[in-house]
Amino acid sequence: MLGLLRKIWGGEKPARLSAVAYPIRFVRGRYNAASTTDDNRRHWANADGLSPDAAANAEVRRVLRNRARYEVANNSYARGIVLTLANDVIGTGPRLQMLTESAETNRLVEKEFMRWARVIGLAEKLRTMRVARAEDGEAFAVLTNNPVLPSLVQLDLKLVEADQVTTPHLFFFEPRAVDGIVFDDFGNPVEYHVLKVHPGSDKLAFITDYERIPAEAMIHWFRSDRPGQSRGVPDITPALPLFAQLRRYTLAVLGAAETAADFAGVLYTDAPANGEAEKVEPMDVIELEKRMLLTMPGGWKMGQVEAQQPSTTYAEFKRELLNEIARCLNMPYNVAACNSSGYNYASGRLDHQTYFKSLRVEQSHIETVVLDRILDAWLREAVLIEGLLPQALRMVGAEYPHQWFWDGHEHVDPQKESSAQETRLRNHTTTLADEYAKRGLDWETQLRQRAKEKALMKELNLAEAEVVPKAVEKTREDEVENAATDEAE
Repeated sequence: MLGLLRKIWGGEKPARLSAVAYPIRFVRGRYNAASTTDDNRRHWANADGLSPDAAANAEVRRVLRNRARYEVANNSYARGIVLTLANDVIGTGPRLQMLTESAETNRLVEKEFMRWARVIGLAEKLRTMRVARAEDGEAFAVLTNNPVLPSLVQLDLKLVEADQVTTPHLFFFEPRAVDGIVFDDFGNPVEYHVLKVHPGSDKLAFITDYERIPAEAMIHWFRSDRPGQSRGVPDITPALPLFAQLRRYTLAVLGAAETAADFAGVLYTDAPANGEAEKVEPMDVIELEKRMLLTMPGGWKMGQVEAQQPSTTYAEFKRELLNEIARCLNMPYNVAACNSSGYNYASGRLDHQTYFKSLRVEQSHIETVVLDRILDAWLREAVLIEGLLPQALRMVGAEYPHQWFWDGHEHVDPQKESSAQETRLRNHTTTLADEYAKRGLDWETQLRQRAKEKALMKELNLAEAEVVPKAVEKTREDEVENAATDEAE
């Protein structure tokens, strides 16, 4: 033991390494992107090392919100892109499927929840929240009580614009507070500050009057791009300068075309200066009438101004600009432009894969941040209403197994999709639940409905449609194709 301590504390000196056996080498590395030159100095002038909350401070978010709203309100492409995104993400609204052990309880809860969702307009509010996230960067909703709702459950969802979630005197708070939000020592939001009146309202009110909303009653939905980010910025922020360029270029092309069209013609002569051409006052204007015969001064000719607008690259420029604009939203060009004329079937399907995956990611985020909290609040209130839900549901606890269904995306070729579904079901690589879920449908509900239809068809002596075997169907297709070829020849 003492020998070991001597070795540790220097009792025995280690052997010296030979300088010849281990030569010292100096390695120098360099990143070109970290070099500042005269060429890239202006490009990287705005690069900074601010924290996420400092980079997206209250003033920066205010400017971005106002500019994003302006573009969406005045730019047709921006408006269409944002509305398309909201419709594709939310659709007609989510549908609940409970997964408890009691099938009767599941159907009852699903029925009552969807009835309440229609009363408060849940789907419409979710679409508004998705538009707000694209324009404002974040969406706020307060879980509140609405006594005038025509529903036994009087829970309501009150949307709040991002401008109202702010703290007028932020410097009085401790460092754990960010504009509009107060956090605890572990980074969890404790309360939100909501102005009683919108700062852009024309109503007379003190701008410093605000309410303290507990975090349990506030839903805050935004995309966190950096660790520790507390507030969101508009989803279309990278595209804002591009939207402005698109409108400016379109107006410039239109102005140039109008200017060229304003001139019916110009007088010109091939004679040299002080030649034999008659004298004409320069910049003189001649009024022309329809279907008239016009004589020109001696030595002068009339010609039309050749319109150079729109240029041949106008359509290509707009296409590339729209493609770059839609990229920050993972949206393909044909969806952003609502134009698939330059696509074939394979490229269209390939571009949509990234877009559809992005939609699934957003829907999963909504389920976790928004829908699960709404369902939990609704169940907590619904179980207190006598006779609305089964008594056994109160024994389940705070966790209720469930899942959400969204609108499915229609296949371009339904025949090919049906054949693929049949193959997957036959070789047991999918289930009816998965196939119905892709269409946003509950498989149990669909099977029950199908059973009712078959029973009614049997009662009315109606035969089901004949299913043509694949071999026979293929033979018929070949016969039609051969007949068309013979006719063409």
